[in-house]
Formats: sequence, C-alpha cells, structure tokens
Amino acid sequence: MRTDPAETGRTPGADAAGDSERQGERGERGERLSLWRRWRAWLPFVARPLRHGIVIFIVLLIVEYLVVPELVGASKDLYLLGRVNAFWLAAGVILEAWSLFCYGLLTQTMLPPGAHNPGLSRLFRIDLAAAAVAHVIPAGTLGSAAVGYKLFTAEGIKGHDATVMMAAKGLGSTVVLNVLLWLSLVVSIPLAGFHPIYVTVAITGAVIMLAVAALAFGFIRGARHASRILHFVGDRIPGMSGDRLERALLDAASSLSALARDRRTLVMSLTWATLNWLLDAASLWCFVAAFGRFVTRSVATLGVLAWRLVNFWLPIPAGAIAYVSLKVPRGAGLKAWRAAMSALLARPGPDEPPEGPG
Repeated sequence: MRTDPAETGRTPGADAAGDSERQGERGERGERLSLWRRWRAWLPFVARPLRHGIVIFIVLLIVEYLVVPELVGASKDLYLLGRVNAFWLAAGVILEAWSLFCYGLLTQTMLPPGAHNPGLSRLFRIDLAAAAVAHVIPAGTLGSAAVGYKLFTAEGIKGHDATVMMAAKGLGSTVVLNVLLWLSLVVSIPLAGFHPIYVTVAITGAVIMLAVAALAFGFIRGARHASRILHFVGDRIPGMSGDRLERALLDAASSLSALARDRRTLVMSLTWATLNWLLDAASLWCFVAAFGRFVTRSVATLGVLAWRLVNFWLPIPAGAIAYVSLKVPRGAGLKAWRAAMSALLARPGPDEPPEGPG
C-alpha cells in the first residue's frame, strides 16, 4: 500500500533531495579522507627535511650573530699566535688529560660494593669512548649513556650496577660543579665586584641542586612505591616484565643507599669529581695564559677557542681509538680495527632488541 506524501505532511520530492544531500556530504567526507590519506603518505618525506631545515636555520643564526662576530674580532688579533707560549699550551693539554683521568677514577670509585671491576684502564677508555659519542651526536648525553652502559655491561658489570654507578656519578658530578660555582662567585665578588649575571647563575645553580636532591631522595626513600608503579606498568607492556623492573629498581636503590652510607667512597668520589672540574678549569686558564698575561677580550677569545679544541674536539678521535681498543684483541690486524670502527659508527637496526638490566 503506497502512502501519498501529502497525507504524511511531507513535501513531494523531499526524500530525493535529502538523499542527494546525504550523498553529497558523504562525497565531501570521502574526499577529505582521501586528501588526508595522501597527505599522511607524504608526511614522513616532508617532516624530516623540514625538521633538518629548521635546525640548519637555527645553526646559521647562531653562527651569524654569535660565532662570526667573535671570530672577526679574534682575527684582528691573530698576531697573538706568534707570541703564544708553548709551555702554557702543553700544560693545558696535560691538565685536560689529567681531568679526564680523574673522571675515570671517579667511575671506578662509584662502582657499588661487590660489583665487578674490570680495571682502571678499561673504565677510563669506556669513559673516553662515551665522551666522544656525546660530542658528535645531537642529544649527546643520551647517546653517550647508551654507549657507556653497553660497554660497561660488556666488561662484565651487571646492568643494575652500571646503572647505579652512572646515575650516582652524574648526580655527584653535577652537585660538585654547582658547589664550585657558588664558591667562585663568593670569591670573585670581593675581587672583581658584583655583576647582575651572578644572580642568574646563583639561582640556576640553586634550582639544579634542589632538583638533584629531590631526585636522590625520591629514588632512595620512595623506591618501594616507585617499584610498585613500575611493576604495574611493566606488566602491561609487551615484552616487559613487571617483576624484573621492580627487582631492578629495588636493587639499584639498595646499591645507591650502600654507596651513600660508605664514608670512604663519598670522600674519594668527591675528591675525584672536584679534581675533574678544577683541572678542567686550570686547563682553560693555561690556554688563556698562553696568549698573554692579562685577559683582554682578544686573549680570552683565542684562549677559549684553543681550550675547546682540546676539551671538546680532541676526545673525539681519542675516544674512537679507545672504543676500538676495547673491542679488538691485542695483536689483531687492520681488518679487525676497521670492523670495530664500522660497528661504532653503525646505528642499531630496527629489529635489534635493546639491552635490559643484567
């Protein structure tokens, strides 16, 4: 039985018009979805060049407005290179080498009680290799931590022992640096007068110290609560074990607490961390002194540039050699050295599993 549209109160042809509108809306949605799918297909090819372009633009701005003016100013004083003092240059290089060596001693000191100790020579080369990685890749600290962890565990140090040592070393070194910074401000104000930048430096140091203290307190005192959270999270991540994560955190907290209670370890670690920073600063002073007795602007620029050449760039080839020496047995040929160097430069594949705590 057919119903007359007029009897139902509908306008004749309204159904056809409504169907046409719905079809039009579906067609527009389909077109938008098609455009979005095409854009998503091209997005990976556009995002990476765009990101690289932004980074290059920022670097160019830094070079243009910060680096070039300093180099131009320094180029006018290149005559100072003819008066450079070779004794102070050699002293700067030696002091920087001793600074790095003290960092290796700090690494050895911060190993938890009962942890495997592969020897100072190998620990020093691991630190040097990690420093080289930190100087050549973006977000270098993360990359150097990954390389350091991999090399430490390859030497037989357990995963949680390596983690505790690296965390304690990083936190302790940061605290020592800020304490030295505050002491230098206290000394420099009577000698050189007060500068507004001192307030910014003091506040920044205080914030860092508070953050380190909160992190250490939370890690040691709140380890059990945090371990339960990790257990809950780990059970819900494919391939992870909540029990293993909880046990690793509790073991790390226990080892860190043992380090904090060991007075001899605290004294030795503070000593090596302090010497690491003081020798680094003394190396900088030697490079400045190599270009003149008084720190004028031109002498300071050339001195800092020479110091950064040794402090930043020299550890890169030295660290690469240290890494290869750890991987290649003594007496191996050139082919083995090339293979180890290729392994250092190669990135892990997408199917390579990450190393977990040992």
